[in-house]
This record gives sequence, C-alpha cells and structure tokens, in this order.
Amino acid sequence: MRKFFTDVIFTTLFVFVTLGGIVEITDLRIFSAFDPLGQALGDMDLTDIAFSRLRVDPPVDTNIVIVNIGALPRRGVAEQIRILNKYNPKVIGIDSFFDCKMGLRDTINCPQLIDVMGNVMLGNQIAEARNVVMVTRVTQTDSLFNTGIYDQYDSLERTDADIRGDAFEGYANLPTDADNQESFKACRTFMPRLPVGKDTLNAFGVEVARIYAPEKTKRFLERDNYEEVINYRGNILDFYGASSFAGRYFALDWYQVLNEEFIPGLITDKIVLMGYMGDDFSDTSWDDKFFTPLNKQYAGKANPDMYGLVVHANIVSMILAEDYIEVMADWQEWLIAIIICMLNVALFWFIYRTSPDWFDGVSVIIQLVQIVLLSFLMIYFFNWYSLKLNLTVSLGALAVVGTCFELYQSAILKVFEWAKNRLTKRRQRVLTSE
Repeated sequence: MRKFFTDVIFTTLFVFVTLGGIVEITDLRIFSAFDPLGQALGDMDLTDIAFSRLRVDPPVDTNIVIVNIGALPRRGVAEQIRILNKYNPKVIGIDSFFDCKMGLRDTINCPQLIDVMGNVMLGNQIAEARNVVMVTRVTQTDSLFNTGIYDQYDSLERTDADIRGDAFEGYANLPTDADNQESFKACRTFMPRLPVGKDTLNAFGVEVARIYAPEKTKRFLERDNYEEVINYRGNILDFYGASSFAGRYFALDWYQVLNEEFIPGLITDKIVLMGYMGDDFSDTSWDDKFFTPLNKQYAGKANPDMYGLVVHANIVSMILAEDYIEVMADWQEWLIAIIICMLNVALFWFIYRTSPDWFDGVSVIIQLVQIVLLSFLMIYFFNWYSLKLNLTVSLGALAVVGTCFELYQSAILKVFEWAKNRLTKRRQRVLTSE
C-alpha cells in the first residue's frame, strides 16, 4: 500500500511537470503551422456558450439610454448635450476624449482648436449639465514603462481642462490581449478600481453607477475584486445579427438627438451614455469595437459585435442589478486539478495491475468521459449559478494523464529502479572492500 501511494504521488507530479513543459513549448511557438488553429480556438472561452446560447433572454434595461455622437464636430456634441439636458437626465457619461494628442496644442497637430466657438460651446454645456462623467485613460510614463512593470499606472490621459471643467471622471481601460486598436480585442472582464499615483480611481462604468445608485455601487466595491467578469446583459440594435440579445438598450443615433426624435420620458432621470458607435448605426466600423461573449460566432470569430460604449453600459447594468459572476480562486483551481489527477492516477494503477489487457481502451474512455463532463459542468454551472469554474488545469491534466501514466510505469519507473540498483551495488562494493 505504501508503494502504491508513492507511485500515485510521483505519477501525479510527473503529469504536472509534463503539463508545464507543454505550456512552455507552446509559448515558444515552435509549432507555427498550427497557429491558425490555435488562434481560432484560443479566442474562445467555454462560458461564451452559456452567454450566447443558453441564457434566458434578459429584459430591456430602461435605466440606460445610449447615444451615438457619430462623426459630429465638438459643437455638434455640445448641441446634443444641450438638448439632452433639457429633459433632466440623472447622469450623462461621455466616452470620448476632447484633447490634443501628445500635448501638441497648435492648429496643425490639433485641428480641433480651430473651432474656438465649438470648444467654448462644448465646455459650457458640460458645465451646465448636472452629473457629467468624462472618460479618462490610465497610462504609464516612460520611466515606469521601462521598469517592465505593466500592471501599475502613474498618469492619466484626460479631456482638456477648459472643456471638462469640474466634471466627474472614470477610466475607460478594458483588459484585452490586443497590442493596438486594430488587433483582435476580446473583452470579458474589467478592473473596477485602479491606483494611479497616490490616488485610487473608479472605472467609467463604476463612476456612472456610483452617481446613479451610490448604495448599490458601494456594495459592489466592497467585493474588493481586482478584476470582475462582466455579466453581459445585451447589446443595442444589431442590423447584422452578430450579437445575441440585441436591442436590450434604448439607443439614439446622432441625428435622432439633434432632431429630438424621442419621447422625454426616455431621458428624464435616466443614465445617458454618449460615445462613438460608427458614423451611424448602419456603419460597420471596427473603431472602439470588441468581441464579447455575446458574439454568436463564439469560436474562430470574424467580426466584433459590441462598441466599447455598450460594454460600459453592461457594466453599469450589472452593478444596478447587483447580478455578479463569482470566480474560483487560483488555489481552488489547482487543488481541484491535483485531486482529480491523483484519483485518475490511482484508478489507472488499479486497472493496470488487475486488468492490464484492458488498460489502454478503458483509460482512454475514462479520460474522454471526464473531459466532456467537466466541460459541461463549466458551461452549466456558469449558466445556472453565475459561477465561473476555472477547470482549465484539470482539463489539461486529464488530457495528458493517460500518456504520462504509461510513460511513468514503462520508462520513468524503470530508470528509477536501474538507478536504485546501481546505487545498491556501489554500496555493496564499498562494504566488501572495507
């Protein structure tokens, strides 16, 4: 029995060493021929299936109205704010920067400065509206970037002071693996709060929710999670059928606001979120657009399905509904993986010693059944209980445990026995000579 448990422990250790080696080899990208397949499957999360296929249709969120500013100049945005403010929204969030890039404040590098009156109009309308939240972006100075620390920030990109005035601010940064705006951008999570220098700032959606529903936002922040999974509730009207749950937010195109083609009750005491969503709603622009779990093409995605402004709307909706997704801790993921792996190894040793002729076929069937079962558990636990089971390590261990077991008992164990015998003979020679 002692030898049995020793074999189980060392075989399990060998499984995780092998798994770590596979991960390292994959990171080296030596199998470049398989990159297209890896990219097609790598942008997928199993929980995306629950979002896009299994969830019950969520209701329309009547607390939020989304407004497209399109390609309007600053005086056009100012007119939108003036019209909207007539109907007394409770909060106006503006997901757009009105600044000069790199601080180059001349009319060649910053042609927006030419329209002096337009800038004055925009600043005045923001000042006259109540509870305006302007967007910021957390960034790094060159000195911090050169240290190689990528998850700390010490500076902000902001709208010019003469335009933003005393407006509230929240950062719009969303975590993706993209290197730039033109790259593939999949957004599943966000950081509610971030330290920037000596201050701690709220995310744009959190700041909007804080003004609209302070008690709910306080309870959300008390969860004290560095990163939260976004519990997506829907999209705006989707003409091209790229997204599940389209039409869950009321949305106004730029001209509908300027022509006042809406009823006052749509705006009064509501949250109004303004930002770019194409030149109009029929535009297929990829600017500030993300792949989300609501994308109907959840594997090998081709077209992004949601503008960044709508992602922020989903964050606000989640906070107002107090409907959050819980995520397993890393230690829980590893503990489950180790337990599952050890149980499989123990079972394989038992089968190998009692029915060796049946081992190959039975072990493969056991692995496949468990992989399918765990995959279904990940999907349905997410759908039923809003709990994200991180079983990736467990699935990886199950994928290699059969092969690792055979390698261990046919090769590694024999090497150990050979080394043990050599050491024993050497000790016997020493004793004999003495």
